[in-house]
Amino acid sequence: MPNIKSGLHPRNRHRAGYDFARLTARSPALAPFVAVNAYGNASIDFSDPAAVKALNQALLRVDYGFQAWDIPPGYLCPPIPGRADYLHYVADLLSGDDERAIPRGAATAILDIGVGSNCIYPILGSRDYDWSFVGTETDPVALQHAQGFVRADATLAVRLKLRRQRSALAMFRGVIEPGETFTACICNPPFHASPEEAAAGTRRKVRNLGGRRDAPPVLNFGGKNTELWCTGGELAFVRRLIAESAQLPSLCRWFTILVSKGAHLPAISRALLEAGVTESRVLPMAQGQKQSRIVAWRF
Repeated sequence: MPNIKSGLHPRNRHRAGYDFARLTARSPALAPFVAVNAYGNASIDFSDPAAVKALNQALLRVDYGFQAWDIPPGYLCPPIPGRADYLHYVADLLSGDDERAIPRGAATAILDIGVGSNCIYPILGSRDYDWSFVGTETDPVALQHAQGFVRADATLAVRLKLRRQRSALAMFRGVIEPGETFTACICNPPFHASPEEAAAGTRRKVRNLGGRRDAPPVLNFGGKNTELWCTGGELAFVRRLIAESAQLPSLCRWFTILVSKGAHLPAISRALLEAGVTESRVLPMAQGQKQSRIVAWRF
């Protein structure tokens, strides 16, 4: 029987768990990190950043045909099943929850706010749905690294355009071309309000993953300041996105963003009401014990 991962979307390629024999056979660099865990199953140490990166490289190579994925030292190493789930739920949103009506192909244009050095959403979305993407980024190092993926991969070369966002407080201004529209925007915002809060979150996560309590606070998924925290934290970021979307209501058919803290939902609901949206939804997401959600709205 497959080990179905609790909560993952039915279309998620990783819902049955990781086939480490298959992954290591086609991505040998993963093999040194794989061992039998206390439950008698092959696994890796998810508190080890090198192991997590090797797993990501194997998943992208074997399951998505992306051969040369890497990240600069210290940058965010995304959990691929969770990132894939975001796109699957957006696909459901665009289809009106009718799987037969899921839009596929380059005509479905997605705006990725904060594409990051890992470029993960365009990679997954171009493979699973053949969507096209515009990815914006404030960090020049991250943007330069993402450009390397575009140069190295034939699919991204025709499916992804990257643009520098020069304002840390702007979402759309300065990166959207005249007359440009999108089927949806996606965004994985910084969740913390300060470096100290981000460091505390890192320590909690390492402990939960079984890392040493006295070890330096190195998060298995990494992350620079622009990826982990911003002034005002997650709630302030979401409010800015809502406010800018109200100024450009026809820019996207659906505006969406990940929200990690359920306690923020009442304030977000008030902000959406004040912005005059015609429809909004909260789409629950789960990966094991981790609970998250997508907030979506349109005008």
